[in-house]
Amino acid sequence: MTDETPRPATPDAPEGLYAPAAPLAPAGAPHPAVDGPAQAAAVDHAPDAAAPDLRVALAAVRTEVAKAVVGQDAAVTGLIIALLCRGHVLLEGVPGVAKTLLVRSLSGALSLGTKRVQFTPDLMPGDVTGSLVYDARTAQFSFREGPVFTNLLLADEINRTPPKTQASLLEAMEERQVTVDGVARLLPDPFVVVATQNPVEYEGTYPLPEAQLDRFLLKLLLPLPERLEEVEVLSRHAAGFDPRDLAAAGVRAVAGAQDLARAREQVQRVQVAPEVLGYVVDVCRATRTSPSLSLGVSPRGATALLATSRAWAWLSGRDYVTPDDVQALAHPTLRHRVQLRPEAEIEGVTAESVLDTVLASVPVPR
Repeated sequence: MTDETPRPATPDAPEGLYAPAAPLAPAGAPHPAVDGPAQAAAVDHAPDAAAPDLRVALAAVRTEVAKAVVGQDAAVTGLIIALLCRGHVLLEGVPGVAKTLLVRSLSGALSLGTKRVQFTPDLMPGDVTGSLVYDARTAQFSFREGPVFTNLLLADEINRTPPKTQASLLEAMEERQVTVDGVARLLPDPFVVVATQNPVEYEGTYPLPEAQLDRFLLKLLLPLPERLEEVEVLSRHAAGFDPRDLAAAGVRAVAGAQDLARAREQVQRVQVAPEVLGYVVDVCRATRTSPSLSLGVSPRGATALLATSRAWAWLSGRDYVTPDDVQALAHPTLRHRVQLRPEAEIEGVTAESVLDTVLASVPVPR
C-alpha cells in the first residue's frame, strides 16, 4: 500500500543541520550523541561566495523539522548528507520513534515530493516500480508510474517483503531509472530511498542481502528519546499537535531541489589530500583483515566514505577534508557494510565495536 504527500506550495525551508557559524554533528551518522566518536573541525572558509548562503539555507532545515520531530537532529543531518551525495539511507529504530514523520517533515522543509510504500509479504515489484496497464479505449498498453517516481521514497519496513520485491529497487537505487518492457524511464532528481527496518522484530522478515545493503550510503540509528525530549513530545500532543498536519505545526519550505543541486556542485569542489585518500583506503582495508569480520568494506564503501566525508566537510564550512571528517562519518557509512563472524557475535562483538577498533588502529595522517 502506498500514500503520497503533496509538495509544499513554496520552496524555502531547510532544517537545522548546523548553525551557520558552527558545524553540527551529522545525524545518525556523525552525531556524537548517537555514535560517540570524533566530530568535526572548526569553520574555516567557504568554497565560494554562494556557499555560506546555501549552508544557511540547509541549516534552517533542522529548525523546521524540529517543529514536528523532537530529538532526531542527528538523523536529519544524515539525511541531508545523503541528499548532497545522491545516496540512499537505511533508518533503523524501534516502532514509534518518528521515522515516517521525520521523512515527511524533511520533504516539507525542502519542498520535495515524497511517497510512502508499506512493504508487506504480498507486495509485488510492479507495486513499487509501476507496470503496464491495458487501456480498453485505445486497445493499447500504457505505463502507470509506481510510487518510486518521487524525490523521497519512504520504503517502510523494507525487510518485511520478499527478496523479489526488495530487488525491484536495485535498478532505481543504482541507475536512477526503472526499466519496464525494455523501456528505461528516468526517475526525478533528486531521488533518495529512505528505507526503515525494526531492529528487534525478526519474525516474518526477509533480511536485506549484502549486495542491497551495500547500495545504501548511510545506515542511521534512531534512538529512543531522552526523558526531557519525551516530555516535550507529550506536551506537544497535549497542546493539540497532529502529526498528519505538518502545516499546522508550522513546518514550511526553506530550500528546494535547486539549492540541493547548487550545494552538490560545491561539495564536488571540496579538496581531498592524497594522505586523506590513503587514510580512507586504509580504514576500509583494515576491516577486510579484522578477525571478527567475515565480510569487510568493499571499494564501493570506500567511495561512499569519501563522499560523505566531503559533504560533512562542506557543511562544516571547509573546502577540504580532514581525518576527523572521515572518523565522524565512518560508523554511519560503514556499519551496514561489514558482516560479523558467528563466533564474534556469540562473544558480544558488534559492528560498532569493530569499527572503533579499526579507527583506533589505523594511523592518522598529520
